[in-house]
Amino acid sequence: MGAQAMNYTLYHDLAGKTVFISGGSSGIGAELVRAFAAQNCRVAFCGTKPNGGDELFSDITQAGLPRPHYYPCDVRDIAALTAMLDEIGTTLGNIGVLINNAGRDDRHSLDELTPEYWDNCLNTNLRHQVFATQIVARQMKLLGGGAIINMGSISWMRGRPHLIGYTTSKAAISGMTRTLARELGEFNIRVNAIVPGAIVTPRQSELWRNPAEDQKFIEFQCLKFRLEATHVAAPTLFLASTASLGITGHNLIVDAGLAQVSIAG
Repeated sequence: MGAQAMNYTLYHDLAGKTVFISGGSSGIGAELVRAFAAQNCRVAFCGTKPNGGDELFSDITQAGLPRPHYYPCDVRDIAALTAMLDEIGTTLGNIGVLINNAGRDDRHSLDELTPEYWDNCLNTNLRHQVFATQIVARQMKLLGGGAIINMGSISWMRGRPHLIGYTTSKAAISGMTRTLARELGEFNIRVNAIVPGAIVTPRQSELWRNPAEDQKFIEFQCLKFRLEATHVAAPTLFLASTASLGITGHNLIVDAGLAQVSIAG
């Protein structure tokens, strides 16, 4: 379900803003691209696909929305990430909304873990969020403020096995968000995190989803339906807009009550 099928609330203050989304080629990131394009933002995003995703661009242009700007970039390469963000600020205007979304939840056991694998997990899921914030915060200071949204996960709250590199990264994002909110608040830069639960994406469907898993999540959740990327995109728009002007340092859990039930149990 994309922006054409979801009537997102329009936040008029977002129109014309430069928005950057990492990992925007697929999954939650692709829906974030659609959602911010629907706000008439200047959307830039990066990913590892050569062209950014034909279906994504088709969805957006067929809806009559502004075509996003795609930059192929591996976020683990901090020098390339820095150069890209500087270029976006110069060509599209200083970034007013940063969505640190890129990540990958590869499964691995403790016995399989090596120092190289561990470093790659943190580089893929955590390190780029810090350095993207460092670069974009400089642009936001010139704008007089901005909104940064980091993408977390409830996986660490649930203690999911075979994900130690991923869950460690996502737990760190919660602490990083609160610290950066304190450090950047004096510049009118708000820093929050969206913490999704079990979200149905094409990758999840291809690798792990099946009727038994669907039923398991529905039983554990307070709300009895599977969450989709649109359920993450809607609150992300809210946190990016001035409707959330007084909110910073917050971790907003979007999981249909999954973590609540899991922790209570």
